[in-house]
Amino acid sequence: VQLQAFGGGLVQAGDSLMLSCEASGNFVTITNMAWFRQVPGNEREKVAAISSGGGIDYADSVKGRFAISRDSAKNTVSLQMNSLQPEDTAVYYCNVDAWIVVGTITRQTFWGQGTQVTVSS
Repeated sequence: VQLQAFGGGLVQAGDSLMLSCEASGNFVTITNMAWFRQVPGNEREKVAAISSGGGIDYADSVKGRFAISRDSAKNTVSLQMNSLQPEDTAVYYCNVDAWIVVGTITRQTFWGQGTQVTVSS
């Protein structure tokens, strides 16, 4: 499974950005889709996640500002980020759990390449 993320960039505090990620390759189905972020020297942090059933979870730090959505038909997940703050500066990673066939059917986790989001004050 390959994940291609789009939409990072440099913005000012208070601005908005939308990140998108498209999954491609050979898989049976995708279950959970999520966005993580990482600042150098820190652990990777889950920002938002959405299940195949539409259940959504957000980190406390982004609740009310970020919105995750998915298009299961297109195997895409998006993250609308509003009211961005300098502390949101990080590399954002797309993450999916997918059922694939490797001899047998198994569920694995895949990561995108990361996209930089920089918020200036």
